[in-house]
Amino acid sequence: MKAVVIRRYGGPEVLEVRDIPIPSVERNEVQIKIHASVVNSTDPVFRKGQPFVSRFFSGLLKPKNPIPGDVLAGEITEIGSAVTRFKIGDRVYGYTIETSGAHAEYKCLPEDSALVSIPEGISFKEAAGIVDGGHTALVFLRDRAAVRKGQKVLVYGASGSVGTAAVQLAVFYGAQVTAVCSKGNVEMVKSLEAERVIDYTSEDFSQGDETYDIIFDTVAKSSFAQCRNVLTDNGVYLSTFPSPSLMLKALFQSKTKGKRALFAAAGLTPADRKIENLQFLSELLLRKKLKAVIDREYPLDDIAAAHSYVEAGHKRGNVILCL
Repeated sequence: MKAVVIRRYGGPEVLEVRDIPIPSVERNEVQIKIHASVVNSTDPVFRKGQPFVSRFFSGLLKPKNPIPGDVLAGEITEIGSAVTRFKIGDRVYGYTIETSGAHAEYKCLPEDSALVSIPEGISFKEAAGIVDGGHTALVFLRDRAAVRKGQKVLVYGASGSVGTAAVQLAVFYGAQVTAVCSKGNVEMVKSLEAERVIDYTSEDFSQGDETYDIIFDTVAKSSFAQCRNVLTDNGVYLSTFPSPSLMLKALFQSKTKGKRALFAAAGLTPADRKIENLQFLSELLLRKKLKAVIDREYPLDDIAAAHSYVEAGHKRGNVILCL
């Protein structure tokens, strides 16, 4: 099978597409023929090993999981003797965070992994495109910030994979959503039903008079200190980037009232909880309350170009890797 392999840290040139053996299933595993994956914003980070703190997750001297990719959508082609949850031919999607390996034609996973069935009428690309952004946004907004009807929510970085999902989920929960993005993405974000869209190149929301119950920075371009004045008295500031200062604030403020900064390690959510969350996202996909925004698609052989595009920081929604 073809697979992307990284043997050392570096630029896109370290990404090699190689022929390697197809993995065989253990008794409790399923083998998945992968049809779609994603190249998300963390993939270039783990490819470079920069910032250095990322190596505590990916390996100090070289990548511990040489095949990257932590999101997949595909079809089960083989099952182990002890598997009862899935059958051959099932279409599934989900996470491979613990072992990566989704940027390959086949992957074997334990049947109790964060995998769920793809609903009828949903494509492999759509399913892959909702996993990371949808799950992350759900954990931050619903589980961490307890978003509810009537609240004012601002999503900063509203055109990315997490941001597009966050806008839609906040709308679903009945919040009044203000979205912040670049001028070129304003119309796309408006189509996600945000009440107001701010072009950050011409307006600084943190200097305005409007206050928000939740500010969700999905791209780590702001800080709690910058946003404090535009939070309501019990407002919550969320960021996907665990800076030392944010983590300290989150630690000491988590049980207090008043303006707070909070963080959620969405990727570390237990597998059974991820399964529940992905099933919930599937329901929203079917009800057309949520959609995957897909920017570009790349074949596996163009993985270096996909990384370069994502690393440039201008993607809209998801970059799909087609296998």
